Amino acid sequence: MSDIATQDAAAAAPRKARARRGRRAVLVIGSVLAASIVLLALVSLFWLPYEQADTSGTRLESPNATHWLGTDKLGRDLMTQLMVGARIALTVGAGSVAIAAVLGLVLGLVAAFAWPWLDDTLSAALDVVIAFPVLLLAMLVVAVQGASLWSAILAIGLAQSAVVARLVRILARRVLGEQYITASRTSGTRWPGIVGAHILPNIAPMLGVNLALQFGIAVLAEASLSYLGLGAPPPNASWGRMLQEAQGTVLTAPVGAIAPGIALVVLVLGVNFIADGLRDVADPTRRRR
Repeated sequence: MSDIATQDAAAAAPRKARARRGRRAVLVIGSVLAASIVLLALVSLFWLPYEQADTSGTRLESPNATHWLGTDKLGRDLMTQLMVGARIALTVGAGSVAIAAVLGLVLGLVAAFAWPWLDDTLSAALDVVIAFPVLLLAMLVVAVQGASLWSAILAIGLAQSAVVARLVRILARRVLGEQYITASRTSGTRWPGIVGAHILPNIAPMLGVNLALQFGIAVLAEASLSYLGLGAPPPNASWGRMLQEAQGTVLTAPVGAIAPGIALVVLVLGVNFIADGLRDVADPTRRRR
């Protein structure tokens, strides 16, 4: 029997090693993809090939040494717009996730600690908000506030906070059911201390994974709002507006649509890969599988 167990362990070792390499590869690929967009946005803070409103180029130029990605139908440099669009996408993603994290954490903890009737009320309200698509809720907020970059950030963040709040509530209530919470309360620890010492450290890994996924959703929502004309107003370039402006010339000048589309896919795919890698690290059962 011991020989069979030894053989099984020896056979399982290569599989575990391959699984570890696979998880590491997913994280590396995701980090490289996301870092390429971050680098593009950082460079745009210090250098741009042209001014955003510069229309000195020939209309619908093909990629060349002067305009690396060509120009749009107004003669603006597409590389400049792509770099500024990367900055806007990251700003909206980070700002929206920050708002969702703060509001979601507060609401989720309140629901986890609340009386049953208040918990049921908050849970029902969160379910109603989650039932609406993020883009629809964002469009309603932007319609009230007016189209701007900060309105888009606020709108997407508010829409995503319900998802974060429900996750925080579930994770926090799971932690509150553990025996060490009862022991901590018996020893005289007050609820703020329990939150800081036990709940937040235990829910942080899964919450981080969810926020990474919400980042990708926020980037897609911002691109959709900009495509509909509800995002950052001109002259600020965004990938969604670039796609909207290029749809009429996609056959004659396809780079105008392909470039922002590829950038959008690279960023969202990179963030999702990072979230998948973090999930494998944060969830012991997935590591065992």
